[in-house]
This record gives sequence, structure tokens and C-alpha cells, in this order.
Amino acid sequence: MAEAGWRLLLQQFKALLRKNLLLSWRRRVPTALHLTSSFFFILLIFGVDRSIKSRRRTTTSFKDLPDPPSNPITPIPPCESGFFIKRPCYDFVWSPNSSSTVAAIVDRIMQTNPGRPIPANKVLGFSSVTDVESWFLKNPLKCTGALHMEERSSSIIAYGIQTNSTSKMERGYYEDPVFKFQLPLQLAAERAITVHLAGGGVIDWNISFKEFAHPSMDVFSLVGVIAPTFLLAASMFGFVIQMSNLVTERELKLRQAMSMMGLLDSSYWMSWIAWDFCLALLSSLLLVLFGMMFGFYLFNHNSFRLLLCLFFLFQVNMIGFAYMLSGFISKSSSSKTVGFCVFIIGFLTQLVTYFGFPYDESFPKSYQIIWSFFPPNLLAIALLYLGRATTNKQDPGVSWENRKRCSYSQPDCVLTMENILGWLTATFILWLLSAIYIDNVYPIVNGVRKPWLYFLQLSYWTGKSPIQKKDAHRRDQCKSYDHVVDSSVVEKKDEDVIAEEDAIKMAEADSMNTASIAIQVRGLIKSFSKRSGKGLCCKASSVHHAVKGLWITIEKDSLFCLLGQNGAGKSTTISCITGVLPISGGDVLIHGDSITSPAGMAQIRRHMGVCPQFDILWESLTGLEHLYLFACIKGLHQAHIKQHSLELMERVNLLEAVHIRAGNYSGGMKRRLSVAIALIGDPKIVCLDEPTTGMDPVTRRHVWSVIEGAKVGRAIILTTHSMEEADILGDRIAIMARGVLRCIGTSIRLKSRFGSGYIISVTWKRTLSSLASSSGVMSTSFIQNEAVKALFQEHLNVIPKQESVDFITFIVPYDKELQLPDFFAHLQTKKDELEITDIHVSLTTLEEVFIHVAKQSELEAALAEGLVESVTLSNEITLSVPVGAPYVVIPGTQTTDNPNGVVIELSWQQDESGHLCAVEKSDSIAALQQGKRNGVLVSAQSESTTEVEGIGHDVRRTPPAAGWSVEL
Repeated sequence: MAEAGWRLLLQQFKALLRKNLLLSWRRRVPTALHLTSSFFFILLIFGVDRSIKSRRRTTTSFKDLPDPPSNPITPIPPCESGFFIKRPCYDFVWSPNSSSTVAAIVDRIMQTNPGRPIPANKVLGFSSVTDVESWFLKNPLKCTGALHMEERSSSIIAYGIQTNSTSKMERGYYEDPVFKFQLPLQLAAERAITVHLAGGGVIDWNISFKEFAHPSMDVFSLVGVIAPTFLLAASMFGFVIQMSNLVTERELKLRQAMSMMGLLDSSYWMSWIAWDFCLALLSSLLLVLFGMMFGFYLFNHNSFRLLLCLFFLFQVNMIGFAYMLSGFISKSSSSKTVGFCVFIIGFLTQLVTYFGFPYDESFPKSYQIIWSFFPPNLLAIALLYLGRATTNKQDPGVSWENRKRCSYSQPDCVLTMENILGWLTATFILWLLSAIYIDNVYPIVNGVRKPWLYFLQLSYWTGKSPIQKKDAHRRDQCKSYDHVVDSSVVEKKDEDVIAEEDAIKMAEADSMNTASIAIQVRGLIKSFSKRSGKGLCCKASSVHHAVKGLWITIEKDSLFCLLGQNGAGKSTTISCITGVLPISGGDVLIHGDSITSPAGMAQIRRHMGVCPQFDILWESLTGLEHLYLFACIKGLHQAHIKQHSLELMERVNLLEAVHIRAGNYSGGMKRRLSVAIALIGDPKIVCLDEPTTGMDPVTRRHVWSVIEGAKVGRAIILTTHSMEEADILGDRIAIMARGVLRCIGTSIRLKSRFGSGYIISVTWKRTLSSLASSSGVMSTSFIQNEAVKALFQEHLNVIPKQESVDFITFIVPYDKELQLPDFFAHLQTKKDELEITDIHVSLTTLEEVFIHVAKQSELEAALAEGLVESVTLSNEITLSVPVGAPYVVIPGTQTTDNPNGVVIELSWQQDESGHLCAVEKSDSIAALQQGKRNGVLVSAQSESTTEVEGIGHDVRRTPPAAGWSVEL
């Protein structure tokens, strides 16, 4: 017994979750990138952080120094050691050079410089300070310092030091002019002045400097600044992968296939949410652990729980955002483009957020609310706050308990961490609800769309189909065909089609005999609008009617076969019945439920199986996994699923391929698997759209036996291009052409009504092969031929359809069926006289019926559209003939003996431009039954007249005003 209610919901949820797990496991590379992409971006952040720290390795400002070392003042360094100094250079310059005392002191400085006496060519003297400054202006970066002295008395000498105080950095090394040049020159000057004032001697004078103890003094957190962009890029892997998964299932119609088999939308969304939550949690956990592993203060000093919640909610938010955007995307390739655009926009908005907009008290609250709807902005402000709270090693960060308050480093924040987490949660719910709403009202996945305010309807929440309205409204709705279809298109309905339609119209909608009738199609209409223009400016320019007022009743325990040319409307009809396409008018009742009601469609799909025209399979899942999934969707009891799946695989001869992935199946194997999926769960309604396409003859006949056995307890709709398949399987057969039902009935009924009649072939013994031209005596074969033709003409009034030297074929209309026994008896008596060796009698094939109906439909369309061709006879008479008509009755040739007139046979062929032209004309022959056995006789008139009729031919041509073109 099938599951229902919450048990069905839970079973579908588990099956879909298992499907997602299998697909992710077999697509290991994308899954691994999704989970571990954060490691590579954390590694990039680590590299950038180390690069910046290496540029500051020679300065202690960014180091934690509880006990700084003492550094002795060095001797005066050579000028070449200075950064960016130009050569030739000077160790120092001095003034005034007019004082002998100052000159003596400078000489002592040069001689007593520890470890390196200064050469005379490395020092330059000037007469005054003004001269020194003038020289500096003319020779920039050629000297590291200047010494200016003034002898005020014999015991007082004043001095001044002049250096370039700009700090410089080259290749990660800092140069501080105070410590490198100023202090060594100052120490050397004081030492030399002291020795001079003391009267000579040697003084051991060593001085050391020591920094004050201080912690590291970073003014910003690198991780807090660049991490939002890098981690946004990491999250984009999951964002694009998830959006691509949803769009791919829709693009390949996998979601559609599951929906047609009874998938609940709630199960579908719950399975994706649960799976993506698991991936997001694992990815977020790895992200935090990677950050801690690399030793970032932001990860080690802030609360682990807070960081995990932040990254988890951000990734979940991006998943919800992907759900919403996927509703507007129809191609999986477009998801990568959308992901790139989201990343670029996110990068720019994060940059704006870092510079203070709009999370500052100077901006209106409305700006902050609007800005917070975009997930990357919330991540940027959160990491900025957490980064500022962990700028230095001694910063405590933000704990879980303090998430409701601003951190000490950002006392005037407008959002606390709890506010940010709340925003991420609320916006995820908003994106999810938006995605579900778009999925229900935007026509991409399923055809039966819900109203804009569907969530206000009671049937949406209860799942019960609304009561069907009385037949007055139903008939009005079904009669809409007369107003929808263009009146210029004349469609002639067959009497059986009219009888079928009248029988359905007479029945009330609420009195449908569900005990015997499974499906009732009531005036089904499907139209497609062709639009011109682009974007919002596009408008409907023309309407194509694919199905025009279809009325069909399909009983239980039977197979209904729907035939037609490509484009006749078969697959469109199936798509409307299964709810894939929305109908334009009319209705379809399946076991009393209407496909126009979303709740009714949900009830229908619970007992419907569908084999679509094209295989809809996951290439990474095996055949058995496909059947398990669809069995769970159908609600089969868990204990019976495996056995039932294996039985179906055995029935379609796929038992040896149960564990092979569907991507490795051949085309025929995929079709057999699709047939098995359609039969899973014992559905009451089965729709098979060309199920045996691509199968070899042996396999095709095996599948025919499977379908034949599946009739019991079911109503099956089959579309096919194989007339043999339709003849063998179809209990009732309908043929569509140009969207209209042309005929309906059993195979025998169609053959008797639309077939040309009985095909009789007569073969005789061949004696001579040619005329005896020398003697003028005709051959025996010619005599036999004429005798047989005369016999058939005398008794059945028919002429040959095909002739050769040793056989002749006639087509006898069904209305002469009662004359056949006497005729065959008479023919038997003439058998020896005419040396007849064989008489073969057969019925018209279904293929001939199909071709006849299709040609007649095309001819009617040509007549309605005025598509005619001029034909010139041998007597120079020009006739206007419908395009493709194989026989033409010459006007004015009707007589009492030959009321149908004289007919000529035409052969049509395309010319170089594609136009269909008459290329051959037979001699004039009596019409008799010639036209009747091939279709409606053509009566043509000369060019001066206007009206003609013709026999059907598979030709389409647009009217002359639009330009001539032909499609065969």
C-alpha cells in the first residue's frame, strides 16, 4: 500500500536527500572545492599578511616589547649606506670653515671616528649656514647631515645638527635618520668638543639608547579588511554550484519528471535545504579551523561559536539568495555569469562598507536597512567589527556573551553582532520564501501555474481539489475553441470525431462515470504566442494553435494510441495532460480531477506514470537508483521497493545493468529504463510518448509485450510514429493533423473508413517477355494482362493501380465487398484459361490510412489558404490546381456515361528555389474510381475561374503575398 500524508513527505525527503548525497559523492571535484575552497583563500590571506609583516620586520613599532634591548650609538656611517643617496656623496658638511677652532674640532671628529676614520674628501666645509643650505638645495640627497658650530668664548662652543628626518623604507627595511645619522654625528661632535675644551687627551665615551616597553601597536586588522572579499570568493563556489544544481535539474527537465510522478514541492525544497545546510555547516567549520590553524587573531581571539554562527548563517544566506535567483534562470551556463556578477557587486559594496557607508550614525536608518539586504555587506561589517576587536595580540576580541554589545574598539557601532546574525537569519527566510513563491507562479518548471495569491486559497493548504463546477460553465469554457482559433482555418471534422465530441458534451462534468472512464479530454486548446521585440518592449505578434479543441474519452483497461505527423500536436497534448504545459482552453478530467486546478493536478500525479519523449535521467545514477528514487516519490512501502524495482528491470531486460550508471546506457537502454520508471508504483494512468524510439526490432517487440501486459488496471496513452506498433497495441487509435483530431476508432474501423479498400494482386505464368515485332503477333503476357483488366472492369468496375509483365494489382473499394465472393468464384473458373498462378488479397495498412488523412488535411489547409499552382495541358488549356493534388478532373468533361469526367495524374517535385511544381502529366483517363480510392477528386477550372478542389498531399506553402516556400 502506498504511503500518504506526512509519511509520504518523509519518504520523498529521504530519497531526495540520498539522491543529493550520491550525486555529490560521484561529483567529487565540485564537492571538494565547495568544502575546502576556504583553505586556499585563508592561505592567500596568510600570504598577504606575511608579506606586509615582512616589510615591517626592521621596526619595533608593530612588535610586542615588554623588555626592549639597549642599542649603543654607532660611529658615523659612510654616506653610501643611506637609502636613496646619490654619488658622489659626503658623510657630513660643516660650517664655518673660517674658524681654526672649528676646523680643529672637525679634524678630530674625522680622525677619532671609531672603526673608520673619515677621509678628507668625504667632508665638505662652508663659510656659513646659508651657504650650506644653498648647497643642499642644489645637491639633494648627496649628504646625510650637517654640523654647525659657533665659538662664543674660549670655554663655550655651541653646535647644531641638521639632518633629513624623513624615515625611508626599501625592500622591507626601515631607515630612521635620527638613530642612523643624527645621533652618531651628535655623539662625535660632543666628544670632539669636550676633548678640545679639556686640552686634549682621549675620552672613552659610549652611550646606549633603550625603547620604552610597549605592546604591538597595529592600527588596523589586515584580516578584518581583506577577509570579506576573500571569503566572499570562497562562498561563491557553493553559491554557483547550488544555483547550477537547481537550474540544471530544471533545464534537463529532471525536476519536471519528478513532479509528473507525484513529487511534493515541500519534499523537494526540504531535501535541498537540509543538504545545503549540512554542506554549509561543514564548510563553515573548516573555515574557522583553517583560520585558527594559521594563527589569525580574528579567529583565535573571537568566540568560536560566534564565528561559526556568522560564517554558517552567511553561507546559508547566500544559498537562499541562490534559490531565489535560480527561479529567473533557464540555462545552467548562465548561473556562472550570475555568480560572477554577484561577486563583483559584492566586492564593490564591501569596499564601500569598509569606508563607513552606511553603518554610521551620520547616515539615515533607512540606508542601513536597504544595505543590509545584500548578504556580502553584512559579512563585511561583521568582519570589520571583529577585526578591530582583535587588532593586536593583547586584544580580547568579542565573546559570545558580549555579542549584544558593541566592542570596546567600536563603542559607537550601529549594529551589534547579534543584530548582524539576526539580519542574516531574517534575510535567508525572505530569500527562501521568495524562491518558493517564484517557483509556484513563474512558468518554468510545471505548466499548471498557481495564482498570484495562491497561498490565500484553502485548497493549497489542505491539498484537496475544489469541487468541479456544473457543466454549464464547463461547456462555456470548452466552446471557447470557436473564438480562439482563426476562422480562416477550415477544419473538416469526421463523423466519428463529431460523435465522440457530442457524447462528451452531453455528459455533465460532475456525473462522469469514473467506474469505466479514466480520462476525458474536454475541448483542449493549446496556443503559443510568437513575440516580437526584446525585453519589456516585446509584444505578441501572432498566435500558433498547437491543439484546437480536442475531445477524447479514454476508458480504463485500454490503450489509446495517438498518431500524427511531427508538429501535429501529439506531444503537446501529452504535455498538457501531464501538467507540463498550461492549457489555453478547455479541460482534462482524470478520474474526476481537473488538470486546471493545482490541487487537482497534485491528486492526478499521485497515480500517473510518464515516459517522456526524450530520456530524462541523471547520468551519475544507476538504473536501480532511478527506480528506487521514483518508487519513493510514488510512495511505495519501503520493504517492497527493491523487489518491485528489480522486477521492473527484469521485465524491460535491464537486470544485468541495474548497477551501471545511466550515462553509460545506450539509447535503447535509456528508453527501456524510462518505460520502467513510467510503470513504477502501479500507476492508474500511464503516458508513453514514443517509448520505443531507438530500439532494435527484437527489443521493441519485447517492450510491446510489456506495454500490452500493463493494460490491465490502467489507462495508457501512447504516441508513436510506428504504424505497426499502433496497430498491434492500440485498442482505439486517433490521428491528429495540424492540431485537430481527424479521425478516431479501432484499427479496423479506420481502415474500413479511410482505407482505399481491398488490395488484390494477380500473378500469371510468364511465357514471352516482349512483343513479337517481326510477326506482329502480341505476346501471351499482354493478352493475359488485358483479359484480367477486362474481367475486373466488367465485374467490379475498377482499373489497375500497378501493372507489370507478369502481375497486376487492383484496389477494390469496401462498398464492393459483397460482390467479391461471386467474383472470386468466377475468377477461379478462369484461372487455368488465363494461366493465373497466384491471387493475393490484403487489407489497406494503417500507414496508408495515416498518409491519406495527413494528405487530406494538408490539402484542406492549402485550399483554405489559397495555395494553387498553374498547370498547362497539352491542348494549351491552363488550370489552377491545389498544390500537391495528385489527380485533376478536367472541367467540362463530365458525361452521362462518365459523370466524374476525365482525370489526369500529376507528379510534383521541388524546383531549385524550393517551390513545389507539377513536372509530369499523364494522358487523360476516365476518372471512374481513380480519385476516390486515393482521396477527394480534384475538380479544376481554367485560369479565368476561381475555385478548385484537390486530393491531399503532404505540402505546405505560405500564400503568395508572403512569398512562396515549400516544406515537404
